[in-house]
Amino acid sequence: MKDFNQKYFTGDSAAHSRSVYKGSGYDPQDLNRPHIGIANTFSENSAGHAHLRELAAAVKSAIWQAGGVPFEFGLPSTCAEVAIGTDTMCMDLAMRDIVASGIEIVSSVQHFDGLVLLSGCDNIVPGTLLAAARLDIPAICCTGGPMLSGRLDGKQFLQCDVTEFSYGQISKGTASREAILKAECSACPSMGACSSMGTANTMQILAEALGMTLPGASTIPAVFTDKIISCKQIGRRIVEMVCEGLVPSRIITREAIENAIYMDLAIGGSTNAVLHLLALANELNIELSLQDFERLSRTTPCIANVRPSGVYAVDDLFYSGGVPAIFKQLESIVHRECLNVSGQTLGEILSTVPSEPDDVIRSLDNPIVKDGGLAILSGNLALNGSVARSSTVKESMHHFRGTAKVFSSDSEAHDAIIQEKVRPGDIIVVRYCGPVGAPGMVEIMEATEAIVNLGLDESVALITDGRFSGFCHGPIIGHVSPEAAIGGSIALVEDGDLIDIDIPGRSLTLLVSDEDLEKRRKDLVLPEPKIKKGFMRTYAKNCLPPEKGAAMQMWD
Repeated sequence: MKDFNQKYFTGDSAAHSRSVYKGSGYDPQDLNRPHIGIANTFSENSAGHAHLRELAAAVKSAIWQAGGVPFEFGLPSTCAEVAIGTDTMCMDLAMRDIVASGIEIVSSVQHFDGLVLLSGCDNIVPGTLLAAARLDIPAICCTGGPMLSGRLDGKQFLQCDVTEFSYGQISKGTASREAILKAECSACPSMGACSSMGTANTMQILAEALGMTLPGASTIPAVFTDKIISCKQIGRRIVEMVCEGLVPSRIITREAIENAIYMDLAIGGSTNAVLHLLALANELNIELSLQDFERLSRTTPCIANVRPSGVYAVDDLFYSGGVPAIFKQLESIVHRECLNVSGQTLGEILSTVPSEPDDVIRSLDNPIVKDGGLAILSGNLALNGSVARSSTVKESMHHFRGTAKVFSSDSEAHDAIIQEKVRPGDIIVVRYCGPVGAPGMVEIMEATEAIVNLGLDESVALITDGRFSGFCHGPIIGHVSPEAAIGGSIALVEDGDLIDIDIPGRSLTLLVSDEDLEKRRKDLVLPEPKIKKGFMRTYAKNCLPPEKGAAMQMWD
């Protein structure tokens, strides 16, 4: 075809390769075309991935139509909701590296000319982005889209509401069986990513903000026919990109990553986005640090009125114009020269986008929060930084001094809350949950959701060297680094210590003298690794700290 020469499957010497593909059902005469890998993270155990077979079929039909040859292959995917409160929650973040490595290996061995990266949830979407950056062959992210928002008794009711309910009233035994059944059957009315601004929707949106999927594609609800049409457009476009030689390194530049940070701040996105963007920058040898998030947060308002920072669901963003409409409000501060996989610059995309805001996507002059929905805190308790979703913290808790109550797991902290052993004025410290200590950096969800559901979010805070689900909100601070397992100051905290949280001042301080901390450090005995074999042990030995993205990128 025009401007394309097949390198590996033409000529007599490639007979063995063509023969294998003939055995797979491909006509050898078709093989002198662009070979497009479709990395499909379909699974029946996740609403965000359960519909991806249908989307893959649409992508494949369009690739054939455009003159390419599609090769679909499978990758594992998980749903963290299933693992909450269990030992296997520690494996969730590490899935990102498995997805990235799976795509890297299959695509390299099969000599694909281009890739469509089909995914929908949490750590799976950034795993596909890491692979795209690592391989640097033409690639498009094809995101699964949000689910439709649920309703309970005529009011909006989402999966995050079920989670809060589960670890609050249900755990205390104050909910009836009828109420529980009604709740669990109301929150997820369709397939797709859970419809609050959790990690899944945050990362789908940031894939578009980076320029790695077509304009407007990321917020199309999973079950809309628009999603099928978008997949066909992606299938046709990837063949064109192969002929054009448009690769991820031309799209995911330093400026594009800054645009993604602007977007994350504007939508009040999941704190996990910090980890994923740092890891993506590392993959491309782009200098990025927590201070870049802090710098941009100071000047970027949160303007998406979507839960948990606002009141709407993510499917409402689609009706209000999606990512292009958000970027339109940010047009004066973002990098308009950045390329999209469509071949257009962001400026060209925005030239046809209406400029009128509404109550879902507000203007810069009418934000949900004046500065970004993210705060980077540091101090003697977090020498290398920590992360808070400040847009979800009530004003009364922006500066809070409390008494430490220390736990070594999410479940221990949750049980103490349910048993009323945690009192107003306490700061819960959950440690040994970081990348090395968990290992894998656990999402602290049971305790955080109980704090909110039981109305403690104006009197109790939580600090951890683990991370949080994108559902989580309130006075919670994660990614504390150095983590406890490598001797960070969080390992030295004792019950009864005073801790000062100052979000406006961006500080996190353990109010214990340096002399006393040094005495404690001399007596500190770090626990043995929780997992001593298998992939998670390999992860713990090869991951970077959270301020560098916590991915397996310790290459040297």
